[in-house]
Amino acid sequence: MLKEFKKFIARGNVLDLAVGVIVGGAFSAIITSLVNNIFTPIIGLILGGVDFSNLAITFKDTKIMYGAFIQSVIDFLIVAFCLFIVVKIVNKFSHKKEEVKKEEKSAELKTLEEIRDLLKK
Repeated sequence: MLKEFKKFIARGNVLDLAVGVIVGGAFSAIITSLVNNIFTPIIGLILGGVDFSNLAITFKDTKIMYGAFIQSVIDFLIVAFCLFIVVKIVNKFSHKKEEVKKEEKSAELKTLEEIRDLLKK
């Protein structure tokens, strides 16, 4: 059983997942700060300082905080949009790197083909 556990831990997927979770947590802090410190105040200015979080309905002794729910939905949409933009930018840069690598490989491949053709003669 210990050997199986070592084999399981040594697999690349588990380590990649662990790194992904840690980086994701750190990235979450960045996105949360971006939303809370930059985008939410800007949206507050646009909406005239409307704060939904205090809206509530009271029935007898129960207070239903529907404003907090609305605020959470708005925060989620802002976070999702920020994440979308970040992923789009990262994908744009990674595709450029792939194109450069393809060009480099094709130049190397051409050189190797020339050498091969010269050796055949």
